[in-house]
Amino acid sequence: MTRGAAFLDRDGTINHDTGYVSDPATVELLAGTAAAIRRLNERNIPVVVVTNQSGLARGLFTLDDYERVRARIEELLAAEGAGIAATYACFHHPDFTGPCGCRKPGTLLFRQAAEEHGLDLARSWFIGDRMRDITPALAFGGTGILVPSTDSSPDDVTEARRRFPVCRSLDEAVTRVIESSR
Repeated sequence: MTRGAAFLDRDGTINHDTGYVSDPATVELLAGTAAAIRRLNERNIPVVVVTNQSGLARGLFTLDDYERVRARIEELLAAEGAGIAATYACFHHPDFTGPCGCRKPGTLLFRQAAEEHGLDLARSWFIGDRMRDITPALAFGGTGILVPSTDSSPDDVTEARRRFPVCRSLDEAVTRVIESSR
């Protein structure tokens, strides 16, 4: 039997987006993030991170840098009793590597996660701070939720309000997920 998952963006949704996050020493979780993810874990809703990391294509960091940051985020979450089932990253940028199907709003990484973890994309939630994070929900019949950050464009917020719920925090978004999964 397949189940829905909570697909979360990384930078700006889980941790502070300092621009091409590449140093694990600077990683800081957003307030309440670990508790929100722990609530999903407690309800057996898989948490899958899908993130665009074009800094690699731009030569701003290495794959090792990315992996160290990913590990640090998971370490900080684990210290507060929260966990991520899997992380999928697109390291491309059309200006540097050409087009790809995995860069959000592309759906390739979501399909890969669904196949590898037995997830039902139509029963899933797509949560992030930009429209590109949540529009894949439309392709799958899932639910997108925008959680604006300081990096969210006013256009993204306006567009999201037309088609998706907009929440003030990840915790508020998780409450919606839990209530709709009962």
